[in-house]
Amino acid sequence: MKSVAALAVTALVVLATAGCVESGRGEQVRSLAEKVECPLPPNPDITSTVRIGYQEIPNGDLIVKDTSLLATCLPKANITWSKFASGGDVLQAFRARSLDIALLGSAPAARALSQPLDIDMRVVWIHDVIGKAESLVVHDPAITDIQGLKGKSIAVPFASTSHLSLLTALDRAKITGDVRLINTQPDAMLAAWGNGIDAAWVWDPVLSKLAAKGHVIADSAQTAADGSPTFDLEGARSEFVNANGPFLKYWTAAQNWATELIASDPQRAARHIAAQLAVPPDQVVTQLGGYIYPTARQQLDAKYFGGGLSAALLGTATFLNRNNGDVERVSPAERYRAALYPNAIKEVAQ
Repeated sequence: MKSVAALAVTALVVLATAGCVESGRGEQVRSLAEKVECPLPPNPDITSTVRIGYQEIPNGDLIVKDTSLLATCLPKANITWSKFASGGDVLQAFRARSLDIALLGSAPAARALSQPLDIDMRVVWIHDVIGKAESLVVHDPAITDIQGLKGKSIAVPFASTSHLSLLTALDRAKITGDVRLINTQPDAMLAAWGNGIDAAWVWDPVLSKLAAKGHVIADSAQTAADGSPTFDLEGARSEFVNANGPFLKYWTAAQNWATELIASDPQRAARHIAAQLAVPPDQVVTQLGGYIYPTARQQLDAKYFGGGLSAALLGTATFLNRNNGDVERVSPAERYRAALYPNAIKEVAQ
């Protein structure tokens, strides 16, 4: 279990390696990117300095980034984007106060709101509900179910939603103590695939690359059906949320526009995501089918910000506490309810 000191030290490494860039496109390609209008009247009065963390996950966040929509909406704001490998890295940056708002999974969010981390953060948006997009892929064709992994090594980014899904599946199969888990970031899995790593629970684009030399035997849609749903969320430091309500309204409007684009024109949405991931658009279209993307109006439903999300965070923290998942003590239920910030979502959903 990482100590607070170790987290702080690691955060310095994360900051040294994270790239602060306005887009993943090259400069020449970026000039040709589609320009879109702001879903709200642009506001030059908002001059916030905002450090945004993103991950290479196919959802509306990459569309907003690729279109430079925030710059269109807020021409006087000072916005930088930094890439992070996993939610665990995001938590380190939050603790170091070097990041304001960022994508992270529901498992790291639950850890953040529990002991020992107890990070003062809020959840401001649901990017997606994870289904088959995160899966358990194995190298050996002879292994056809999770029982076949006894004695094997499984790679997974610790403190991620994939980690939670893997723990849930192992617990249900009653083989938690019969496998070796290796804390591995997605890109590092490729080099050790079949040579030190027998299986991995991960997301695209790495999932597809591993599956090309293996096969999937379980996924997060199944673990969600077993009572352990996972989400990609946007978290923000509470201090930032309290001081930047107007910015968050525009940020949420931009994300909602991107989410609606995925539903109305997945081909167009996929082109923007593909530009950020450097993969073919057709591959992104396939990946989009592994998630559910709720709009702002849908996020106010009882199963999300209306109560279901806080219950899922509490349940996740409880599971991680019971299964040595870096939660020493679960917070009171009110802590997870109070962490939700639906204000900007309500404004945009009107």
